[in-house]
Order: sequence, then C-alpha cells, then structure tokens
Amino acid sequence: MSILVTGATGTIGSLVVQGLAGAGAKVSAFVRTPGKQRFPAGAKEVVGDLTDVPSLRAALSSVRTLFLLNAVTPDEVTQALVTLNLAREAGIERVVYLSVMHADKFTNVPHFTGKHTVERMIESLDMPATILRPAYFMQNERMVQQVIQGYGVYPMPIGSAGVAMIDARDIADVAVAELLRRDRALAPSPRVTLELVGPELLTGESAARTWHAALGREVTYGGNDVVAFERQMAGSAPSWLAYDMRLMMAGIQKFGMHGADGAADRLQAILGRPLRKYADFVKEAVAAS
Repeated sequence: MSILVTGATGTIGSLVVQGLAGAGAKVSAFVRTPGKQRFPAGAKEVVGDLTDVPSLRAALSSVRTLFLLNAVTPDEVTQALVTLNLAREAGIERVVYLSVMHADKFTNVPHFTGKHTVERMIESLDMPATILRPAYFMQNERMVQQVIQGYGVYPMPIGSAGVAMIDARDIADVAVAELLRRDRALAPSPRVTLELVGPELLTGESAARTWHAALGREVTYGGNDVVAFERQMAGSAPSWLAYDMRLMMAGIQKFGMHGADGAADRLQAILGRPLRKYADFVKEAVAAS
C-alpha cells in the first residue's frame, strides 16, 4: 500500500513526493502526462486525471494514504469531491488535504469557497484527515520578481492588515510529517486542522523594505489598487483567474492572513526546526536571479 500524491508536478506536490521518498515511504505520484517530471528513486508515476473516474479509481485501489492537492481551476470542487468520494469507496481512511487559510471568511473568492466546501465534506462525513490551511506562499513572489527588480516596485496589493507568509518548503515538510504520521499509525487518527503560517506578519510596505535591503536599492510599495492588479494579471493569465486573484487580494486587505495564537510554534514543534523567514527567501531569490 502506498501514499498517493495528487498535484505531484506542482511546487508543493513535487516537494511532498521528494520528502516522502527521502523518508523511505512507498509513494505514488499522480500525474496527467507521463514523463513530464523526473521523480526521485522510490517514487512511482501513476497516470490519470482527477476528472476521469476510471483512472482515479484505479490509482486509489492500492493506496493507504492520500495527499489531496487541487490546482486552482474552474472545476476544482468537482475534482476534490469526486476524489474524496472515490477514496471513501476504496476504504482509504488516511487523508491530508491542502486547503487555504480563512476559506470561511473569503466567501466571495471562488477558490477559497471551493476549498471551504471540501472542508465541509470532510467534516460532515467525519473523515480521518488533516486539513492544512496555508497562508500566502512566499513563492508567489517569483511571479513578480522581475517587476520588483526591474522597476523598483513591489506590486502585490497585500495591504497593511498583515500576512503571515509561509515558505512552500515548510508547507511541504508539514504535509510530509502529517502523511507519515497518519500512514504509520496502527489505526486512523482523528481529524485535525493546522494553520500553516510563517514566523512574522508582513505588509506591502514591509515586503517592499525587505526587497530594498536585499537589492541594495529603492523599492516602493505599489499600493492597494486591486483593479489595476487584475488588469495586469489578465495579461498573462485567464480572465477568471485574474478576477479570482483580485478578490483574494481584496480579502487579504480586509482580513489579513493571521494564524491563531501559537500556530507558528505548533508548526515548529512538528518540524523540529524554525520556520523559514521572508528575508531569507528574498535573499535566495535575488541570488538566484
């Protein structure tokens, strides 16, 4: 019996596959296109699609533990609910689901509300699962790094309410720890929810100052105009996604992304090490550019 990782070719999914393989677990990477990515020794590639029931049913037939990661797509909810139903059908009682922080507050943001729907299914059916609720990924900054370095402007309109940005590598490491804990347990573990946060709160202004320090030249915050943000993003992304991201940014400006008291300490106890800091991520990104 193996651990099946969906979304295995993405940033988080590929890191989870690497982490599980490195820990000696029997891991299967669920992919749509064979040979697209090179996986570590010990990881088996399983080809299928989260909207194709026969291929998904076959992939789940020899699985003990499931890591469910859905990309932000128009049919994200369908993919997740079908996968979880088929997992129950296959008798899988060990699940780790990647949701998002404040899915219940950002009620007008399509992919947040979609993930909240999936959480409600897990809770209503009392599925033995870990629900991971990450805040904003530090790695999102790579999408705008050229703008920051080329124009001296930090363009993500995250406002001033405060965002506990988290490194994707920390998200993956927590996911690996939870998958191994559930997979190795003699019986299914009770449902648990973890808020995944970084060790500090960042604002648009403080993020700009961090890039200024790393680059050694002026970087200013571009402001809170989410309409302009949508317009700019629509130049390189589907219009539905650009609008979804605009709504998300408006929600971040209103609510921020804060973990509950002790959330970061809980993660550091799971990881056995400190969480990565934003300044260190920025220095790495600048050095690699």
